[in-house]
Amino acid sequence: MSLPPGWSVRRPALDDVPAILAVVHASDIAALGHPDFSADDVREVLTAPDLDLDRDTWLAVDPAGEVRGWSYLEDSQRGPRETVEVYVHPEHGVPAQVPLLARQLARSAQRAAEFGLAAMTVRAIALPGEERWIGVLRDAGFEFVKRYARMRRPLAGVAAEPPAPPPGVRIRPVRPDDEAELRTFHRILDTAFRDTPDYQPASCQQWWEQVRALPSVAWDEWFVAECDGEAVGILQSADQTLDQNEGWVKQLAVLREHRRRGVGGALLAYAFARYAAKGREYAGLGVDLSNPIGPVRLYESVGMTPLYEGLVFERGVDADRGQPGPEGQASTRSSTTSARSSEARTR
Repeated sequence: MSLPPGWSVRRPALDDVPAILAVVHASDIAALGHPDFSADDVREVLTAPDLDLDRDTWLAVDPAGEVRGWSYLEDSQRGPRETVEVYVHPEHGVPAQVPLLARQLARSAQRAAEFGLAAMTVRAIALPGEERWIGVLRDAGFEFVKRYARMRRPLAGVAAEPPAPPPGVRIRPVRPDDEAELRTFHRILDTAFRDTPDYQPASCQQWWEQVRALPSVAWDEWFVAECDGEAVGILQSADQTLDQNEGWVKQLAVLREHRRRGVGGALLAYAFARYAAKGREYAGLGVDLSNPIGPVRLYESVGMTPLYEGLVFERGVDADRGQPGPEGQASTRSSTTSARSSEARTR
């Protein structure tokens, strides 16, 4: 758990974004062959409403003063589940991997106590080729729970004018200045995901704080689906992959009683057309492959294919009422709780 002699840890600041991005890009290239994170993604993490820069994230610094590792916690919403992320430079940062994970697990135990919980379920993500990281997770008590897929389709040939939706269905952009509209948007998202085992609810206020904390929001890429004048589905885009010239579908939700009517496909068609009109080369999203509704079939039907798959691991930590220092050991408990990982959600 200890860092090698000469190494140290400190808290990150926004000035560290370039150094952090260099570590993440090196990690991405080693695992995927290409970068999959942008400077805006780093800023979004560091400015997220649920992340405390002074308590929930660390940098590992080598004896030469270079940042070689970065770890943080996300997605807790003060609830019983959260995700730990640990990035290290594949050539220079490996010694920091286990110590950073240990610190974050100890912090999860502290957060459980702060939130009034008996325990916290912690998720971690690995790619199939990251054998060392998978070994580190298993040694730390994590167990495999599911897979998710990062999907993409090219937008070459997609017209800027979307095809007509099914009869009785209307797709329109969201009205971002209308508070009642945004509450309806959140209600549909929340209601549609309530029957998903991995769903962790967020209040409208929590959701709105997350949106406001984003580095940028392209409201014209957010859509509402209406059936006979009633809002029944939503699509929320994000700017997180603009560095790859890609439009990103962050959330897609259709109320249960209106599924199987082509509403989800129509929302995607409108989003793809909007992305194409802006000159984007690709459309992308993430999907939980264990979702019982099987949304991957919808995505395949609109031309999307897996770019890669991710493995989701899970363990539990008991609440640490004593709240020791960052090197404290979080205790392992048996856990069967499911949690949403960092893949995009679709219902």
